[in-house]
Amino acid sequence: MTSWGSVKLQDAMTPLMEQLIFFHDHTLMILMMITILVSYTMINLMTNKLINRFLLEGQTVEFIWTLLPAITLIFIALPSLHLLYLIDEINKPLITLKTIGHQWYWSYEYSDFNKIEFDSYMKPTNELENFEFRLLDVDNRVILPMNTQIRIMITAADVLHSWALPSLGVKIDATPGRLNQGSMMINQSGLFFGQCSEICGANHSFMPIVIESVPSKLFINWLKTF
Repeated sequence: MTSWGSVKLQDAMTPLMEQLIFFHDHTLMILMMITILVSYTMINLMTNKLINRFLLEGQTVEFIWTLLPAITLIFIALPSLHLLYLIDEINKPLITLKTIGHQWYWSYEYSDFNKIEFDSYMKPTNELENFEFRLLDVDNRVILPMNTQIRIMITAADVLHSWALPSLGVKIDATPGRLNQGSMMINQSGLFFGQCSEICGANHSFMPIVIESVPSKLFINWLKTF
């Protein structure tokens, strides 16, 4: 049986994802209040025997039930617009990661450093170690420093793809001939998994993404290996 823990949002690992979860909870509370109010009104109307054959209009009631939804939409729209602007904001990135979608694997380039680029393929099941995840682990992980503003430049070489990592609050389309960008700052070290979220062909399900967030010193040591 599916537990509640398996259907909730992933834990936030970036400030942006924290804001997305706050907005989700905020909107959900408003929806719950609307559902309870409408349900109570419907049940009350169906169970009472009050009638008024001479009621033709009620301007006060009509004004109220027009005004309340408008106010409710404002409470949803304002934080939503604020969040949309935050998603588009690029705050002086220290590192730029260029991601290119192919059929069916990802290529990565560290634009701030010379000759640091590699392809990332899903690991076949027969090559997995005991601690690795089937259909999620890759042969070359993306190494990024934690607590660092990172800019992501995303495009595709052939068909539409989508570079998505739920725990980081990132989901950006990879479009051939177009360069899309986003930003993130990872709060803590660890492994973060994602997948292509666009139906891009026969092997769409086999384009995993793995980000390994490490302290800055380990990231510098990793750069020296190239």
